[in-house]
Order: sequence, then C-alpha cells, then structure tokens
Amino acid sequence: MELPELDYWQAGGRVICTVLQEMRDCVKTLNFASMPGLIEEAQSMANRMESALDRNKDWKLLRSDLKKLEAVREKYIEEIKSIDVNKDNSTTK
Repeated sequence: MELPELDYWQAGGRVICTVLQEMRDCVKTLNFASMPGLIEEAQSMANRMESALDRNKDWKLLRSDLKKLEAVREKYIEEIKSIDVNKDNSTTK
C-alpha cells in the first residue's frame, strides 16, 4: 500500500515561496492590507507540509515493523513445515 501523493495543484498552484515573496513585497511597498491573508495562507501550507512529514515518518515506521513481522512469520512457517515433516515421518514408520 502506498500513501497517496498530494497533487501540487490542490494548493491552488501556489507554493509557500510565492506567498513569502508576496509578504516581502508588502513590506517593500508598506501596503499591509493583504498581509493577514498571506499569513494564514503560509500557515496553512506549512501545516500541510508538517502533516505530510509526520505521515511519511509513520509510514516508514510501519514498513519497518511490517518487515520484522514478516521475518517472524517466515520463521513460524518454517517451524510448522518441519513439524509437519516430522509428523509425516513418524506416521509412516
């Protein structure tokens, strides 16, 4: 199972660097009318990035746990097969 990729265009085609540049432009021109909206937009983008990083970390931990469990499962399968072989050998004698 693979995590769904978030499409770039889901954020309206804007990246956080664009928002930060618009904030710099506001400071240059001393026009702060759009600053609250830009702050909220940057915060929203940063929250999504942080959430994606957490999901990625969780995914890697789960994959690691899965690999360990698969190894244990294989060990038990081999043990069951050896028990079945021993059982078959004892019934044929």
